[in-house]
Amino acid sequence: MFSDFINQFWPASIDGLAFGSIYALIALGYTMVYGVLRLINFAHSEVFMIGTFGAMFVPFTLGIDSTLTGIALVGVILAMIVAGMLASAGTAIALEQVAYKPLRKRGASRLAALISAIGASIFLQELFALVVIPGVFDRPERGRIQMGLPRLMERSELFSIAGHPVRVDQVVVIVAAIGMMIALDALVNRTKIGRGIRATAQNPEAATLMGVDINNIVRMTFLIGGAMAGVAGALYLISYENTNYYIGFLFGIKAFTAAVLGGIGNLRGALVGGVVLGLVENYGAILVGSDWKHVISFTILILVLMFRPTGILGESLQQARA
Repeated sequence: MFSDFINQFWPASIDGLAFGSIYALIALGYTMVYGVLRLINFAHSEVFMIGTFGAMFVPFTLGIDSTLTGIALVGVILAMIVAGMLASAGTAIALEQVAYKPLRKRGASRLAALISAIGASIFLQELFALVVIPGVFDRPERGRIQMGLPRLMERSELFSIAGHPVRVDQVVVIVAAIGMMIALDALVNRTKIGRGIRATAQNPEAATLMGVDINNIVRMTFLIGGAMAGVAGALYLISYENTNYYIGFLFGIKAFTAAVLGGIGNLRGALVGGVVLGLVENYGAILVGSDWKHVISFTILILVLMFRPTGILGESLQQARA
C-alpha cells in the first residue's frame, strides 16, 4: 500500500491540484455570499452546472468535432470561459432577485432562505432536464445523460515531475484557476466595489450609514461568485469533456466542504480548502481505493465541523456571530 502511494504520489498530486482548483473556484461563491449575507446559497451548485452548459454552447454552436491547435484553440477556450462566466453570473443574479431578495425585504429567517435555495436548485435541475437540454442542445432524451464534448486539445505531455508527465489540459486548468483567484483577491482588496463588499460583510448597518448601497453590493457579490463558478464549469468541461444536468450536486457539496475546510467567509480560505480537499481525496483514493473518494471528502467535512468549525483560515466564532 505504501509503495503504491509513493509510486502514484506525483500523478495524484497533479490531479488533486486540478480538481482542487475547480473546487476552490466554486467555493468562492459560497464563501462570498456567506460573508455578506450569512447564509449558505445551496443553489450555487446549479450555478456551476449552468456554467458547464454555457461553456459547452460555444463548441456546440461552432460545430467543433476535432482537436484544435494554436490561436484557434486559445480563442475557443477563452470563449468557453467567457460564456461560462456569463451564464453562471446571469443565473446567480436571477437567483438573488427571485429567491432571496423578496425574503430579505420581508425580513424572513435564514431557514426560509435555505428552503428557497433548495427549491431553486431543484427547479434549475428539472428546467435543464426537461427544457434546455432537449431544446437548446437538441437532445430529446430526458436529461439523465452524459453530454460529451469533442476533445479540444491533445492530452500531450508539457513537462514532467520526477518522471511523471504533466499534461497540457492540467496546466491550463491550474493556471487559469490561479489567475482568476488572484484577480478576485485584487478586486476585493483594492477596488471600491471590494471595499463595499468588505464593509457590508463586517457591519451592514454601518456600511449603509456610510453610503454603501447594500442591494447593489449583494447583487455584485452574487455576480462575482457566479462568474467564478462559471470559470470552474468551463475548466471542468475543457478537462473532463462531459456534463449533465445533475453534475452540480456532487461538485456543490465538495465545494461547500472546501469552503468550510478553508474557513467559510474567507476568500483565501476557499483557495486553501479547495486545494487541500483535492489533494486529500486523491491521496486517500491511493490508500483505500477510489470507491472511497467521496467518503473521504464528507468525512473531512464532519471532522472539520466537529473539531475546527471555523476552518483553517476562518475567523473566530465570536467574530462570525457579530
